[in-house]
Amino acid sequence: MPVAKDVLTTGEVAKICNVAPRTVSKWFDSGQLKGYRIPGSKDRRIPLNQLVRFMKEHGIPLDGLNTGQTRVLIVDDEPEVLDSLKKVLTEQANYEVRTATNGFQAGLECERFKPHVMLLDLHIDNGDARRVSDLVRSSDDLQMTRIIAMSGKLTDGQAAQLKGQGFDSFLKKPFAVRQVVQAIEQATNVAA
Repeated sequence: MPVAKDVLTTGEVAKICNVAPRTVSKWFDSGQLKGYRIPGSKDRRIPLNQLVRFMKEHGIPLDGLNTGQTRVLIVDDEPEVLDSLKKVLTEQANYEVRTATNGFQAGLECERFKPHVMLLDLHIDNGDARRVSDLVRSSDDLQMTRIIAMSGKLTDGQAAQLKGQGFDSFLKKPFAVRQVVQAIEQATNVAA
């Protein structure tokens, strides 16, 4: 499961990249890997979004980021859907789960919670789903967030077009819990 921290030490970065800590220090000191020093110390800290950028630029496999508990944000205006999904994903799949019932709440939760996966009902607030997905895609801090669209109203053709519109995958309602867990697992497989 993905990294739970937003800022990493050089030792943590070394484990993720499968290199020696000294190598990470060299990357940092040369300016290739952006970060900052702790005031009054020689210790370095690397923001997660800078690490992801660096790894992509240098072809380092992102699968080392798969550690910690997966954070899932469920955005749906149907209380029954929210409650049942939250209960099942928390108890059976051991995910850290938060919920939102509209686009505004979803935006706040994204900034605070930094989910690895967002299950987003396409029909919340008359089109707010598009604004929420645009917010996630435009935020440097949310580049690793995967968005899984949910709807019971789309045709197969419309669902296929979602990939080009900023969504990583699609779940057709009603769905089985197994399908949701499988979609989350596929989304958090960073190589995808």
